[in-house]
Amino acid sequence: MIIPFEIPCVILSGGKSSRMGEDKSLLPFSSSNSLIEYQFERLKPHFKDIYISSKSNKFNFLNSNNLILDENKEIFSPILALQTILETIKDEKVFIIAVDTPFVKIETIKELISKSLDFDITIAQTPLKTHNLCGVFSKNILNRIKNMIKDDIHKINYLVRNSKYNILDFQYEDEFLNINSQEDYYKSLQIIR
Repeated sequence: MIIPFEIPCVILSGGKSSRMGEDKSLLPFSSSNSLIEYQFERLKPHFKDIYISSKSNKFNFLNSNNLILDENKEIFSPILALQTILETIKDEKVFIIAVDTPFVKIETIKELISKSLDFDITIAQTPLKTHNLCGVFSKNILNRIKNMIKDDIHKINYLVRNSKYNILDFQYEDEFLNINSQEDYYKSLQIIR
């Protein structure tokens, strides 16, 4: 039996997909109709609540109660998405993951959540990269986010470095594979097979 994590999960799916050339969240993946549906169904049993953050309701499988719509439709920024998410959810903390990282293990998520207690942001890092959009975020950062938006600062790294943060080390780059390009997509299809 799966005991769900006590915090909600939000899957970010409001990006431009400019390197892919089409909306990557809607690409077929594994036995699912789309990458977003795969990610949603994979994570759903492990969280008490799960949501998708997006600029529009483009998901035919989703109940609208599980959708958090970005208030700003013109600017593509994870900072703006974070503001909407933290203002919408009732819980003090939320686990955030991007739609394009479908291989992050549940054990990894468990470790990020368990080591987030004394921090406002707890994120993952591999030898080659810090994964700013895979981790636990607290409502405590909401005012900082609002100030960043006012000052037109949209770098997630800036938010992390100016918060009480914890960065956890993980060894396997493939677990955090970002599906950004056609090449990444084909590589991910090989892995999932």
